[in-house]
Amino acid sequence: MDKLSPVYTLDNECQDCYKCIRRCPVKAIKIQDGRARVLPNRCIACGKCVAPCPSSAKRVRSDIAAVKDLLSQNRKVYISLAPSWRAAFSCALPSLIAALKKLGFAGVSETALGAQEVSIKTAELLNQASAGLFISSACPVIVDYIHLYRPEMSRYIVPLASPAQTHAKLLKQTYGEDIKVVFIGPCIAKKAEADHNPELLSAALTFDEIDFWLKEAEIDITDEQNEAVVPTPANEGALYPLDGGMNETLKLVGLKDDVQLTQVSSLHLFFATLDSVEAEKLTSPLFIEALACAGGCINGPCMSGKNALFNDVADIMKNVSYRQNIPHKPQVVAPLVFKRPAVAKPTYTVAEISEALKRIGKYTPEDEINCAGCGYQTCRGLARALLSGDAEPSMCVSYMRALANKKVSAMLKSMPASMFMLDKDLRILEANEAFIKEFTGDMCDDFLRDASLLSSHPISHFLPWGNMFGKVLTSGVEVHKDSYKFAGKYYDVHIFPIEKGESVGAIISDLSIARGNHEFVAKQAKEVINKNIATVQKIAMLLGEHMVETESILSAIADDYGAPEEEEGK
Repeated sequence: MDKLSPVYTLDNECQDCYKCIRRCPVKAIKIQDGRARVLPNRCIACGKCVAPCPSSAKRVRSDIAAVKDLLSQNRKVYISLAPSWRAAFSCALPSLIAALKKLGFAGVSETALGAQEVSIKTAELLNQASAGLFISSACPVIVDYIHLYRPEMSRYIVPLASPAQTHAKLLKQTYGEDIKVVFIGPCIAKKAEADHNPELLSAALTFDEIDFWLKEAEIDITDEQNEAVVPTPANEGALYPLDGGMNETLKLVGLKDDVQLTQVSSLHLFFATLDSVEAEKLTSPLFIEALACAGGCINGPCMSGKNALFNDVADIMKNVSYRQNIPHKPQVVAPLVFKRPAVAKPTYTVAEISEALKRIGKYTPEDEINCAGCGYQTCRGLARALLSGDAEPSMCVSYMRALANKKVSAMLKSMPASMFMLDKDLRILEANEAFIKEFTGDMCDDFLRDASLLSSHPISHFLPWGNMFGKVLTSGVEVHKDSYKFAGKYYDVHIFPIEKGESVGAIISDLSIARGNHEFVAKQAKEVINKNIATVQKIAMLLGEHMVETESILSAIADDYGAPEEEEGK
């Protein structure tokens, strides 16, 4: 389990659906033994894989226990409260502060204070520049993505630490370097930021965690209180969680006329922006306010509130206070320090990719259907993941289906008992050679030469048991006839549902082949059929699983039917 990562997988819950791979923008997930594990050194903690996971196998690391341990050390711990709190909690700020202090925190301060310092310094840098590209450093997902996956663009990031780190530095300057600061907000990536910058942030909790902790402690956040933020209330920095909010603060600080401002919120739009911008051709400063979440931080992955997005925007804007005189020099500046190495981008030859494609049954360009069922957009994307060790051949749905078809054919051909499958109209979908030889009479040779001729024939052409097949088809309940007499022979007949109302299967064993005790043979046949029924159903559904087990069962069938004469007489 990769539980040290801000996002991790509960292995036992993972259902190998590959939805997390489809949603992960950087494919920081490795499939191993059918389980999707997050790769911490490549994860940007955007949280895109968490909510879509149908089995809730993707989890966000809880740091409540770590913060409780921090509080137990009798050290002053201050909260850096993200301004998006208004979108998460339906209460007044004094009430929320009082509730958080009941948990043991020394005080609550607004991260927006740090945001204001970042805006002042950013405006100064823009005003000093004659031209060039500048990308905001406020969003840790954006910063991590650039440093890890587009390191050639790192020089364009504003060289300032995030508002949270800047705020933590401000609090330490105010209350002493020995205090601890815990960030609280909607962002999973802040956990990674705290992990890599412990000298400023001791931990990061999400709004979801705080909501859980307050309920666990039975603390009511709606009680009216008269608590205040420390050291002072924030002003225009409270706009930061909104799409374009930072740009508004830059305008309030004051920019020269040729500075251009734009904003991008959502990773796919940001990727497109990086691909299209030509920084070297810019003739004036261009600043991009980049946020990973569509709509801004108020739409972060760990928002405990369920308010409408536009209501959140209106509420935040309504409660912002604006300073008449904003300083042109920051009180605190924290430099951006990135401590994770860029992700290596392996390159593979055409021959290597071709060999990897063959592992998933892709021998020609026409075989590359690019269905994205594996989570990768193209078959070649999966091939590269196979070469890097991040994927397994079983992830290819079309390959596994083709493999299952081959295994079904092999099993049907080798199975000594008659076996067939019918559709909802009781027409033959598939049948093995034993069935053809036993029940098709004069047409046997034709069907053996070309088994496809048997397809779609009504089973009634060969066996007058329509009522039994129809009953199992509609009821979904299997039928077993022990020593069933037909055409002068005794058969063990097992009819079972494959998909209720859609398809049905049957295994028919000829008991008259025994040269001795019929009771013994019937017992042996029943044991064989009971062992095989679940496997046959799975194979009939083309799941292609457990073939090693199937092959051993087939061998056992052969052994059972080829038992020595002396054993048959027991």
